[in-house]
Amino acid sequence: MNRSSLRCVLTLLVLVLLAGCKTELNSGLTERQANEETALLLRNGIPASREMDAKTNTLTVWVEQSRFADAVDLLRAHGLPRQHYDSIAQVFKGNGLIVSPTEDRARMIYALSEELSHTISDIDGVLAARVQIVIPDNDPLRRDAVPASASVFVKYKQGSHVNELVPQIKMLVSGGVSGLSYDKVDVVLVPAELPPAPAAPIRMQEVYGIWVYSGSAETLRLVLAAVAGLVVLILALGGRLAWHSRHRLMRRVPGRGLILR
Repeated sequence: MNRSSLRCVLTLLVLVLLAGCKTELNSGLTERQANEETALLLRNGIPASREMDAKTNTLTVWVEQSRFADAVDLLRAHGLPRQHYDSIAQVFKGNGLIVSPTEDRARMIYALSEELSHTISDIDGVLAARVQIVIPDNDPLRRDAVPASASVFVKYKQGSHVNELVPQIKMLVSGGVSGLSYDKVDVVLVPAELPPAPAAPIRMQEVYGIWVYSGSAETLRLVLAAVAGLVVLILALGGRLAWHSRHRLMRRVPGRGLILR
């Protein structure tokens, strides 16, 4: 085995052993979702990286195995990954089936709820939002018709000014649903609970010319020591085999010393 091949084998061995120190956190993410999660984890001292899946064209976020629980709690407290909302186009897919007026009406109410929830979740400081719309099926001939109503649940980041935007949220919902008045919209605000203690800042450490996270420094030293021991063992065995092979090719002849067979 030449020096170039040996270097490639050792590099692959180190990468494989180091990969065992990381675990998958979230997969199937868009670039925006992966960037948000990675940035949040790094800002809070949790080493993280992202990796592209060429088959699905999505991203996977990886963290150190020892910090997996901290990463899950941190993402949950900040509402990540963000909730997926169906659009009207997704709700009303052309499936070629004939639906009843009741089903069609229920789908329209659900689509409106999803669209409004998505809009409210884009407000700065909002981590999650859910809009529940109630539109009674009133008889047009009745005079005592039941008015439409809506309930809005908002989970927001502590320290933000979402509570000052309640009138705008109510106006947004009432304006997006036909027949819904401003005073029939209730908004419930719930602050998110952040992790009890912030994580330590990320520290890098140099190990034999390789910069790694401090938490992985000891693991890298053990891996390199194991690789070095393996290389020494391979070289020793190779030298011994070479010596035996050369010794077998030679024989001693009286008066002429050693000659090759």
